[in-house]
Amino acid sequence: MKAAPFEYLRPSSVAEAVAALGPGSAVLAGGQSLVPLLNLRARRPALVVDVSWLPLAGVERTATALVLGALTRLRAAETSPVVRLAAPLLAEALTHVANVSVRNRGTVGGSVAHADPAAELPAVLLAADAVFTAHGPAGTRTIDARDFFLGPHRTALAADELLTAIRVPLLPSTARHGMAELSRRPDDLALAAVFTSLVSADGVVTDARVAVAGAAPTPIRAHAAERLLRGAVPTPDVLEAAAEAAAAETDPVDDVHAPAAYRRDMTAVLTRRALRQAVTE
Repeated sequence: MKAAPFEYLRPSSVAEAVAALGPGSAVLAGGQSLVPLLNLRARRPALVVDVSWLPLAGVERTATALVLGALTRLRAAETSPVVRLAAPLLAEALTHVANVSVRNRGTVGGSVAHADPAAELPAVLLAADAVFTAHGPAGTRTIDARDFFLGPHRTALAADELLTAIRVPLLPSTARHGMAELSRRPDDLALAAVFTSLVSADGVVTDARVAVAGAAPTPIRAHAAERLLRGAVPTPDVLEAAAEAAAAETDPVDDVHAPAAYRRDMTAVLTRRALRQAVTE
């Protein structure tokens, strides 16, 4: 099957792109999510706005954050020494996104805006308290990651807004990270995935981040698990309690890939593994 007919526009500026966007339009960045949907006719936009040539790619580290242009290729971010030093959990998560061929074309912003609840990038950015910059007719606004993901393939972006940058606050250099993922095949979306960051002082956890993908309509922060970890010595019993708490916070569904109960059980297993990795890293 091929795409239904649509108009095509390649704007020369962000302002031109925003002026063209609205209900019935679709943004083409890397095309790794949109093009298959067009070919399946799962999406039938009247207008496709191709932003892939706009100057919105790049990686920059400031004193307080890692800033990624929305059109930064996934592979470029994955292999960037700046990303690996500033946000090692993000760099590790990127290696699990689809395959190298997809990562060579796909973009950071495209993955975020696609908002697949089983995708790695939305969850790891949620764990990092990332902030998204959007341009619209009224100007620029920022959206915290916790407010950005509204449901499967639904975000807080308005129909006439364009995601242009992602700001990832830096964690202390003492932060330790872990991730664990379960998928049916190496390049598949996760049945469940967990991303963790721990900051400790004198053996006590002072900051904990636990984010889960694939086990709810959106990526989620396991806040109860984080509360159990903060202020505690990360003993095996504490990690086990946090893992069970993370699983209890999920809201998975039954589908053709896995039953809900299995995703919930695996969230506990994966959280335990990710936390152990962060503790022993």
